[in-house]
Amino acid sequence: MDECFKQRKLLANEFKNFQKVFIALGDETRQQIFMVLLENDTVGMRVPEITKKTHLSRPAVSHHLKILKEAGLVNMYRIKTMNYYYIDTVENCWNGLSMLIDHVNKVICSANNHGYPNFKEE
Repeated sequence: MDECFKQRKLLANEFKNFQKVFIALGDETRQQIFMVLLENDTVGMRVPEITKKTHLSRPAVSHHLKILKEAGLVNMYRIKTMNYYYIDTVENCWNGLSMLIDHVNKVICSANNHGYPNFKEE
């Protein structure tokens, strides 16, 4: 088995590890919620606040927040009975994505150096 093939298989496994992240960020509604959380001037927003900024229903916002939370992109803290959602800054997810992108670049460079066609349209 050649080295390029081994690297592609390894890369496929790395993609599987981040599949929830790609699925979560692949949806425009979740991207909108993610941006609202990023643009908020405080750390943490409640569902009603997100609802106002996105014009989505409360159940829809809650559903999408759950998916973002399960992917490790969003987290929550509670004050009394109120839940506040924020962008999770745990480095595992973000460092992992950065390493995945670096690995993609290395595999592409390796493939190009070994004469694999890149199929660019001219």
